[in-house]
Amino acid sequence: MITAGYTREWKRTLYCGEPRAEHSGRIVVLNGWLRARRDLGGIIFIELWDHTGVTQIVFNPELIPEAHARAKDLRSEYVLAARGTLRRRPEGTENPSLATGEVELMAEDFILLSPSKLPPFDPEDADRVNEDLRMKYRYIDMRREGMQRNLRVRSRIVQYTRNYFDRNGFLDVETPMMTKSTPEGARDYLVPSRVNPGDFYALPQSPQIFKQILMISGCDRYIQIARCFRDEDLRADRQPEFTQIDLEMSFITEEDIMDLIEPFMAGVFKETAGAEIPTPMPRLTWREAMERFGSDKPDMRIDMEIVDVSDAFSVGENPFSALIAGGGAVKGLLVPGGGSLSRKEITDLEGRAKELGSAGMANFQIRDGALKGPLVKFMSDEAQSRLVKTSGITSSDIFFIMADKAWARACAMLGQIRLEIARDRGLMRDGWKFLWVTEFPLFEWDEESRRWSPVHHPFTAPMDEDIEHLKSDPGRVRSRAYDLVLNGVELGGGSIRIHNPEMQSVVFDALDISPELARERFGFLLDALSSGTPPHGGVAFGLDRLVMMICGAKSIREVMAFPKNQKAQCPLTGAPSGVDKPQLEQLYILSSAPERDEG
Repeated sequence: MITAGYTREWKRTLYCGEPRAEHSGRIVVLNGWLRARRDLGGIIFIELWDHTGVTQIVFNPELIPEAHARAKDLRSEYVLAARGTLRRRPEGTENPSLATGEVELMAEDFILLSPSKLPPFDPEDADRVNEDLRMKYRYIDMRREGMQRNLRVRSRIVQYTRNYFDRNGFLDVETPMMTKSTPEGARDYLVPSRVNPGDFYALPQSPQIFKQILMISGCDRYIQIARCFRDEDLRADRQPEFTQIDLEMSFITEEDIMDLIEPFMAGVFKETAGAEIPTPMPRLTWREAMERFGSDKPDMRIDMEIVDVSDAFSVGENPFSALIAGGGAVKGLLVPGGGSLSRKEITDLEGRAKELGSAGMANFQIRDGALKGPLVKFMSDEAQSRLVKTSGITSSDIFFIMADKAWARACAMLGQIRLEIARDRGLMRDGWKFLWVTEFPLFEWDEESRRWSPVHHPFTAPMDEDIEHLKSDPGRVRSRAYDLVLNGVELGGGSIRIHNPEMQSVVFDALDISPELARERFGFLLDALSSGTPPHGGVAFGLDRLVMMICGAKSIREVMAFPKNQKAQCPLTGAPSGVDKPQLEQLYILSSAPERDEG
């Protein structure tokens, strides 16, 4: 089918979502995609769509017989330019669900700009379509209202970010996309070098080292909307390539970072969601967060808190006496109104606790004024009194307890139960609840490698008062790290960095990174640290995750134009794909992958 050229006379005068009652009587031109077509007794109605919305167009055979005859051949997703007069819809035919629902365009003429083959799915029904099919035909999928909204919210956040940090004296600097592989943390994506046979670049997992070097260079304040790459297993909020709002500042403390970020986040939510975010935002240390909520990213929309009831089981003989004597902990969670839980619901929760790795989860209730539960028979009157007082249990509640020899493990398991109960019983409040979590452990023990590893990264500074424990007791050392959490999701985090080369060497030593290995991997950074380094720190936020939360999307794939699927594949382009043997030979690469089944 030969289509018309696009000339000035057919250039749109309004977007499809703009016509209103006050435009009645105007001759306008609309450009867009045909979203729906109805033929009712000879009169043809179509809906013409663009990213702003839809307008109904009417083809009347008595007024425009030639255009009406051609309109019979129009199909879904054809691209049209239509000209006509806007009029108010006849009384009783208005469509209140459309912003343009008071008016319609009485077509006088139109041209077909581009036909469309039958689309694999209707954009309006995309939510019910297999995700891989939607991603294969992403250009159809992105025509739906939800995707258009998500992409525009993302763009507004990026523009707000650039303007905010520009006003605050930040320098926008691009850092390299091909850099040195430093195999710590996630796996790198490697890029072979043709001109340096046998050598490889790595795509950056973050701009961490470069932004620190920018601080050493005297740039003082750095910002970048940075692309990052990690060869990890995927899930709803993870992609092999993603985007960070990345920044670094010199001569600062943690307070300076928080004082800068809080109004930024409040502004982003005001601009894009119309939400008023109170500041200053609350803060908890990592230990407080684990102790009270069983998570290092607690959802503050849930009023339930974990309490320590070890004291109630420290008296007399009971199943937890030895565990407590050995340094273990017994943690409890009160569920308000939980006394109405059925036996099956309680059994299911106990089963879930075992799935999480607990030996079991007991419960207590008050009936006829007395404490009831499977463990009551092991508890003295004093122990029962302590438990009732600590838990605050009443006759309408249920109190669950869980014990473990490791304090953090007991907290984490009960914290997960807290989340699931709140979600299942509708105990989460509405709104946006921000929280700073601070003073994370600097190291965590890796059982597989039998050595300490950094909780964040090896350039995070320890708390000054814990420096003395770096060599004698690394697990006791707290870091000057901080995360910003929103509704139980980590939006991002950062830290004050090590700016002293001797301190950096001590941390490398605690991580079992020898001076030779440190020199091989980070020699350029160590040299820079020895050349006059200001105290500095920074933070990075996942842009995709931030947009996902503001838009209420189920995964970050819904807020990215061209994401990968859960196999790290791009159904649209077919990436990753094989390459010709001569290309591999030029890179001195011999593949050991099994032969492909081309069928």
